[in-house]
This record gives sequence, C-alpha cells and structure tokens, in this order.
Amino acid sequence: MTTPGSAAPREHDLVIYGVTGFVGALVAEYLAHHAPSGVRIALAARSWEKAQAAQATLPVRAQSWPVLVADSTDADSLRAMVRSTRVLITTVGPYLRHGLPVVEACAAAGTHYADLTGEVPFIRQAMEFDELARNTGARIVHGCGYDSIPSDLGVLALHRQAAADGAGGLTRVLALARARGGISGGTVASVRGIVELAGQDAAVRRLLADPHSLSPDREAESSVRQPADFPAPSRLRDGAWVAPFPMASVNSRVVRRSNAVQGWSYGRDLRYGEAVSLGRGPRGALRAAGLSAAMAAGMGVLALRPAQALLDQLLPAAGTGPDEHTRAAGWFRTELRAVTESGVQYRAVVAGPGDPGYAATTVMLGESALALALDHEELPDRAGSLTPATAIGDVLIDRLRRAGHRYEVTARG
Repeated sequence: MTTPGSAAPREHDLVIYGVTGFVGALVAEYLAHHAPSGVRIALAARSWEKAQAAQATLPVRAQSWPVLVADSTDADSLRAMVRSTRVLITTVGPYLRHGLPVVEACAAAGTHYADLTGEVPFIRQAMEFDELARNTGARIVHGCGYDSIPSDLGVLALHRQAAADGAGGLTRVLALARARGGISGGTVASVRGIVELAGQDAAVRRLLADPHSLSPDREAESSVRQPADFPAPSRLRDGAWVAPFPMASVNSRVVRRSNAVQGWSYGRDLRYGEAVSLGRGPRGALRAAGLSAAMAAGMGVLALRPAQALLDQLLPAAGTGPDEHTRAAGWFRTELRAVTESGVQYRAVVAGPGDPGYAATTVMLGESALALALDHEELPDRAGSLTPATAIGDVLIDRLRRAGHRYEVTARG
C-alpha cells in the first residue's frame, strides 16, 4: 500500500475542516485536551475571519494552531489544504452538498479522511474514488461518529469473539439502541436533504431501499432477506417493545459493507437489523407506537415544501446544537444480540457517556483521526473507501475504551 504523503513531507498531522461549525468546534476542543503533545494540528474553514473567531473560543492550546482557508467549491484551495496534512477531519455538511470534492481531493493526495456522514447516497457517490484512494494509500473513512461506530465496531467485536471461540460465522445480529441527547441544525439539514432528494429522484429511492447499496460487489451479496430498516413496533421474546431506530438505514449498510470489504468474514448470510428498545409492558408498547408514529409524521412533514418555513422556526438552525448541560447529561447504550452458525449466542454492549450525537461523537471522531495519524503501523493494511471497522478496527476499539467507552462481548449460551 502506498504511504500517504510519500511524495512530499506534510506540514500538519491533522487538519479539522469546519471549525466554525457546531461539531467542528467540539472536535477541536476535544483534541486540544486529548491529542498527545507534538501532534501538529491545524484548523480550516471557508472564512479566515470566522475561523479566527471560532479559534478564540477554544482552549489555550488550540489558539496557537495554524488557520487554513479552503472552500469545497474551490479545487485549488482544497488541494492545498489536503496536501498539507496526513489526516483530514471534515464536519462540513450536508455532505451531499459539500463533501464529494473533499473526498476526491484527499483520495488524489493520499490523505487519510474521516467524516461524520449518515448520508447513504453520499457514501455511495464517494465510493467512486475507491480505486484512486487505494492507489495513493488514502483511507477514506465515513461514519466516524454515533453514525456508525457503535454498530460497526460492535459487530466487529462480536465477530472477533466468535472466531476466537471457534463458534463459526454470525447468522443474525440485532442491535438494540438506547440513548439520551439532543439534535443540531447540521443533522436536520442532512436529513432534510436526503428526504428532498429521494422525493425527486427514483434512483435515490431505489438506492435507499437496497439493503446492500454500499456493497463493493452487489452481485456477490447473499440473497438472504435482510430485516426492514423501519419495522412496525413489535415485542421481543424477553418482553421488551422495540420501534424503528432512525439511524438503522445507514448503520445497517455500513455494517454490511464492512462484512463485504473483509470478504464476508462475519458470515455470508448475516442478517443484521437495528431497533430502539423502549421497555416492557403497556408503557413500552405505547412508547413504541408513539415513536413509530412520530417518525412517520416527521418524514412526511420534511417532504412537504410548504412546511419548510415552519420547520426552520421550530428546529435548530445551522451551526447550533445542544447546550453544554444537555451534552454532559446524555449517554448511549447499544446492545447487540448475535447468533452464530453453530448456534452459540453472544451479547455485545457498546456504551458511553455524553450526548451520543455530539459529546460521544466528538470522542469517536477525535480518536478515529488520532488513530489514522499516529497508529498507521497497527492499522489494517487496507486503503480506499472504507468503514471504521475496516480502516481502523481493533485499534479504534482500544482507543475508545481508554477514552471511557465500553466494548464488552459475552457468550449467552
């Protein structure tokens, strides 16, 4: 594999592109506190003035970091930025609108890339640069936050344990999510963009409906039917009521892509699904019905153009998100229940403190970038358009454990 930056030395180890945004500033703050001394970090944004204003609010260490100016519509500025660094973090979204030129620039320059996208159509488009990135040695890593690290690394951990035990491949995995947190303007804009695009383009609707839409070899995928992304509320055998998980549509495809990129090592006929766990009894049933109805209504409203002005008033604006108290009070917990080819059952728990979409995501993205910048000798020998599991894998699990997240796998019988 080509070594990134082999043609010329890099001025920076890591550049944070989008520091003027809500999540970009949080990532910069995290790295200011947790990046090892000696790591060369720079900040980047479209506007010099806004970048400097954002920098002034960061911890003292970050106030000495260089500031770069780059715009996704200016190819020269993008090339200059990505050629200056070994790793680029980008929080500039919606990625469907702004992300593809950044991916192309990183792939061409051999610069490792990490983002927070949950946009399946964008990931599919970015896969066009897989061969280019493999030739230059760039790892293009999508979904380095709550979308889709708990799911992706959780299944990797299950696979590792089952393989170590000689239990065979995974046949079924159900991820049950629970979380407390808020929402940002950037997330709203991403969801709105996908809903609008799907309403206008039949090809996008087909892509979103395909459970293997992110597979590197669609024709080689198993014909085993995959669980629905948004199933009706139902009760599990243990009595718990579950409802659709809003991020299942992207997480499930990322997990299936990880499986395919690794030669279907998890199991050729793996069935993977996700849901939200909402408790037992009548209260759990009401919660499940309520969440399902709210999700259906929300998607319907987002698709109505006359409702856009009202939504703009009710939902968070771009560049805003949960306050510090909400971020600190949040948490996430994903339980993954698996069955192997030999019938052995496993349970994985992935959990952590902090608002999952912001505080916990900041840890996930920050540690992903540090792994790409500092742990290259330990990373999988793989480049191209990748997932957290296939690009960083066990190295990232170890980093996140040290950062206070929980990754635990046990056999259930």
